[in-house]
Formats: sequence, structure tokens, C-alpha cells
Amino acid sequence: MNGKPRVLVTRRWPAEVERVLAARFNTTLNEEDNPLTEAELAAALINFDAVLPTVSDRLPSAIFDQPAMRTKILGNFGVGFNHIDVRAAQAAGIAVTNTPGVLTDCTADIALTLMLMAARRAGEGERQLRAGKWKGWCPTHMLGSQLAGKTLGIIGMGRIGKATARRAHFGFGMKIVFFNRSAVDDDETRAMKALQMKTIDEVLAASDFVSLHCPGSAENRHLVDARRLGVMKPGAFLINTARGDVVDTTALVEELRSGSIAGAGLDVYEGEPSVPAGLTALENVVLLPHLGSATAETRTAMGMKVVENITAFFDGRDPPDRVA
Repeated sequence: MNGKPRVLVTRRWPAEVERVLAARFNTTLNEEDNPLTEAELAAALINFDAVLPTVSDRLPSAIFDQPAMRTKILGNFGVGFNHIDVRAAQAAGIAVTNTPGVLTDCTADIALTLMLMAARRAGEGERQLRAGKWKGWCPTHMLGSQLAGKTLGIIGMGRIGKATARRAHFGFGMKIVFFNRSAVDDDETRAMKALQMKTIDEVLAASDFVSLHCPGSAENRHLVDARRLGVMKPGAFLINTARGDVVDTTALVEELRSGSIAGAGLDVYEGEPSVPAGLTALENVVLLPHLGSATAETRTAMGMKVVENITAFFDGRDPPDRVA
């Protein structure tokens, strides 16, 4: 390839990472930091050697069905890549990479944040105080639930699932049960006395808190639907830091509205950044704007992972985090 590869960064990244990209590649930044349209992304595939998308960029199969595409690699900024039709990209001869490992701890921290906020009604309490409606302390005001001694069910016992379980067990004395498609039996799960169950339904029925850590995919779309929500305990809480479409949002709203489950804590949504009015109208759900990896340290590390992947690719080496 003559000259530096042309690289498009679809959103603004930490300044340190942008400086490295600019030094190594012929880099174009999205100065306005607005999500690109599908037409703009399609044009980028024709004009750039690498496109570096984020979860806010949708790349469906149709976008890869165009002639003379220049792009040879999508360096995805994030672990999840269900916003990219990976099979279509692969069929078009485009490699796809992601950024695993570096956001494990901060995402687990957000899962615990949501658990605590939902259980202790922290969001509801802050809204009451800011609205000037707090009438002072009393023994029965805004009673919530404690985490200590409760059972946490993990769906997806990978890096983030384990990190969440570790915080809950050793920090709050919670019992851990989990579902994972493959067997998990290692020193860490044994130290937590974590019990692997055979089905998701068993985990849902046994848990006071359920935390989702499974990948977003067509297979997992609406994994937690109306039937499975009905399996949960009446006093249970659902926590989602995975992907929004893992949960049937309409069914969740109905369960929360009826009080069939106690509450929920969500950091991800179907059709982000749109959040249904049915959710925002409810007091028994905590809503965060996809903050799972939102620390300066983590976002910089994620960006540098992308840099490593595309550098390896253009050097003729296999990218370390290639998913397709």
C-alpha cells in the first residue's frame, strides 16, 4: 500500500488515542461527534482503508453489498459487535476486530452500581430530594432491599460475569448461582462457591438479583422475554449491562408496572439512544446512559486496542482481537 492507510474514526475518541492514530495513519476524525448515517458509513467503506466504528454505528448486511469497497478492516471500539453484520463483512473480505479484556472491571462496577441503586431506591430518592418533596427522616421512608445474604444469578459467566460475581460475593456476602453455555469450573468460581445451573430458568427462579452478561446476537435477542420474566421472584431485580436487545423491553415494562418483579437497573437499551417512555415513566427502574466502560482509563485502553489491531493488520500480521 502506497502511503499511510486512510482511516476514519466515526466518533471522537480520547485525545491520547487520536494523537497516536494521527501519527500512524492518514486519519479523519468526526469533528462534530454526531452518529454517522447509514449512507455516510456506506460512503466510508468506499473511501477509507479502515473504518473504526462504535456501538452507535449500525452496519447491516446491505451496507456491504456495494461495489469497489476500499475498506479492509473494521476496528470496532468495544467488546460487543452485534451492531455489525459480521458475516456480511467477512463475505465482503473485510476483517472485524473488537476490544476485549480492558473494560471488565469498570463494567462490573456499573453492574454493582445498578444493583445498589435499584435495591436501595437511590434514583427515586434523589429525584424526590431534588424536587423538594423530601419531608425528613422517618422509620418507614423509602424502604429498599439489602444485598447482603441475597442470591445473585449471573447469566453469562465470562470475564465480566465473574468480575461482577466476585464483587457481589466477597464484597456483599451474596450467594452466586449462574448459567453459562459451557461448563465453568475453576479456582475463582470454586472460591466463591458459585453454583452452575443447567438452565436459565433455574437461575431466574433462584435469584434475588439477576445480572445479564451474555453477548448481543440474533440468538440472544429477547433471551429474557415475558415468560422468563414471569419465572423471576416477585421481589427480584433485573440488571442489564450486556446489550439492550437481550431483554424484551415491552415485557419488562409490563412486569415493572405490575410489580411482578421489584425493579430493574439498565445501562443498555434496544434502539439506543432512544429509551421508551414506558421505562422513563417508572420509578422502580434505574436508567444509565450506557456508562459501562465510561472511565477515562478504560476508554483510552479500548482505543489503544483498536490501534494495535489495525496496526497489526496493515503490517501484514494477524490482529490480536480479530472476530472475523
